[in-house]
Amino acid sequence: MAQQERAIRTRQAILEAAGKVFDEAGYEAATIAQILACAKVTRGALYFHFSSKEDLARGVLDEAVTTEGVSPQPFKLQELIDTSLLLAHRVQREPLLRASIRLSVDQRARAMFGTRWPDWITVTAALLQEAKDKGETLPHVVPEEVARLMVGSWTGVQLTAEAMPEPPDLTDEISLLYRLMMPNIAVPGVLARLDMAPDRPLRLMSSAAGAAEDHMREA
Repeated sequence: MAQQERAIRTRQAILEAAGKVFDEAGYEAATIAQILACAKVTRGALYFHFSSKEDLARGVLDEAVTTEGVSPQPFKLQELIDTSLLLAHRVQREPLLRASIRLSVDQRARAMFGTRWPDWITVTAALLQEAKDKGETLPHVVPEEVARLMVGSWTGVQLTAEAMPEPPDLTDEISLLYRLMMPNIAVPGVLARLDMAPDRPLRLMSSAAGAAEDHMREA
């Protein structure tokens, strides 16, 4: 069991190192030697988990679609907002997530591995469909169409913010994006109760940490 846990930790350390190197250097310029130095593991350990740089890139992309930290909410639209805001908060702090976005827009990497945007569109469309079924959305909302626009807008905001001389906080930017979009998506009664504040991710994470501590004490 301990050996299995070590293997899981080693694999994650390699992925995080690959993410950092891909994020800083880009896919083409990144080397296995750089990733080894960053991960502080042996070449044998790396090749035990990943057969090549290409395999590493696929592993990084597989980490891209995540709803970690999102808990069930009274409104499905709130869960959608939480997913986007938490991702915006995390992507600024986690090179692995930033690298997955960089690989998705890198022309050579995209040609080799595709992107995870279709997966994000699927996740978003599913939440919108649930929201529509519950009567949370305006009648004109078509989940698949709105999901494509949402994912494209999120990506554009992230890339634009990153390219600015003094990049704004991405969570602030995504919060603004949703405050502009949601009046055209949510029915008024739901819209008034949606929390789209930039500090929403911090409050969600604090609540999750508190719940985890309570669970440990009870155990």
